Amino acid sequence: MRDRLKIHVKAGDGGDGVISFRREKYIPYGGPDGGDGGNGGSVFIIADRSMSTLPRRYQGRRYFKAERGENGAGKKKHGKNAQDLTLRVPLGTVIFKESDGGNLLLADLSEEGQRVLVACGGRGGFGNARFATPTNQAPRIAQKGGEGEEASLILDLKLIADVGIIGHPSVGKSTLLASASAARPKIADYPFTTQEPVLGVVEIGNRSFVLAEIPGLIMGAHRGLGLGYDFLRHAERTKLLIHLLDGTSKSPLSDLRNVNRELALYNPVLAEKAQIVAVNKIDLPEVQARISDLENELTQLEAPLFFISAATRKGVPELMAKAAELLDIVLAQRVSEEVVVFHPQPRKERVGVFKEGDIFMVVSPRAERLVARMDLSNPEARSYLRRQFTRMGVASALKKAGAKPGDKVRFGKVEMDWE
Repeated sequence: MRDRLKIHVKAGDGGDGVISFRREKYIPYGGPDGGDGGNGGSVFIIADRSMSTLPRRYQGRRYFKAERGENGAGKKKHGKNAQDLTLRVPLGTVIFKESDGGNLLLADLSEEGQRVLVACGGRGGFGNARFATPTNQAPRIAQKGGEGEEASLILDLKLIADVGIIGHPSVGKSTLLASASAARPKIADYPFTTQEPVLGVVEIGNRSFVLAEIPGLIMGAHRGLGLGYDFLRHAERTKLLIHLLDGTSKSPLSDLRNVNRELALYNPVLAEKAQIVAVNKIDLPEVQARISDLENELTQLEAPLFFISAATRKGVPELMAKAAELLDIVLAQRVSEEVVVFHPQPRKERVGVFKEGDIFMVVSPRAERLVARMDLSNPEARSYLRRQFTRMGVASALKKAGAKPGDKVRFGKVEMDWE
C-alpha cells in the first residue's frame, strides 16, 4: 500500500504579450494591436472515492508540470489559456507543502470531489494594446508571462473508517474483521500478519459502518518502532476504537494499558477516543475458565466490556451492535459542536527596503512581479516602471533608504540600476 510519498508540482507559465501595430491599406493611424498572452495551467488535487491507494504513477513519476499559456498575437489576438492539471488521490489524503519553516498543511481531503489548488498558473502578459493612453498612443512595451508556482508536496494517506480495531499483534484483529464483515484479510498465527490497514463494511439492520483492522504495534510504536507509524497514523481518523485483547495473555489489562500509552504518546487526542474493550478467544478452554477473573480485573475500566470468539463469531454480533450504537452517539456529538470560522482582513502591502552590501533590496511581492515581467532593455518599459514605482511607494521608500541614481537595486531575482 502506497500511503505516503513526495511529489513536485509546477504550474504553467503565462504566455507573453506582444508588441504589434495595425497596418492595413487605407487605414491610417492603426494603433497598437498586440494581444495578451494566455494564462498558464494551474495544478489541482482532487479527492476520488474510487481510489483506495495513492496511484503507482505518482511513485514512479515525481514531477508534474502544467502547460504554458500561449503567446499573444497581432490584431489583438489573445493567447489560449492552458489547461489545468488535475491529480486524483483517495479520500483521506492529507496534503502538506514543504517550506523553510516546516511542512505547511494545505488540505485534508476527506469528502468526494473536494479539490485544492496547490500551484497557481502564471498570468498571461499584457500586449502593447493594453498600455495605450491619450498621451502615449503608440506604446512599444509588452509584458512577459508570469511564472507558474512551484511546490514540493507530501501526500499522506490516512485511512477513513468509522471504527478501528486496535490491539497487540496476534490478538485476532484480522479474524474479527473477517467475522464481522465481508473483508478477507490475511490471517496467520504469527505477529505482523497485516502489513497495512484493511477495510470492511459491517451491516447492522438497516445501517452500516466501515470497520478497519489497523496493524499491530509494539512498545515504542510512537517512535516508529515495529509497524508503529502505520498503526498510529491510520488510527487518527477513526471515530471509535474496538480494543481487542487476547484472552490467553498473562495480563490483558497490562496489554491494554500499553497500547493506550502508545496512543497518548503519539497523539493525546487518540487516547481520548471512545473505546469498546473486547476479550477474544473465549472458545479456548483455558480462556473460558478465567472469564470470571478477567471480568473482575477489567470492570475497573469505564469502557463497555465484551467477551467474544472471533473464530466462532460468538459475541461478535452483539459487539458490532454496540459499536453502531456508540458510533451514532459520537457522530451526534460532533454535529452539535459549534464551529467558529475567523476571516482575517487582508493587510495593505507595505514596501520594505534594506541594504545588503552595495545593493538595495526591495521587499514588495507586487513590485517583484511587475519587474520580472518587463523587458528592462526597453527604455519605454523602464519609464513605465518608474511611474508605477512612484504610485506604489517604491520610489519614496528607496529615497528614504538613501538610494541614488545609478545604485544597484534588486527586486526578487532581478537586479537593475536605479534611475
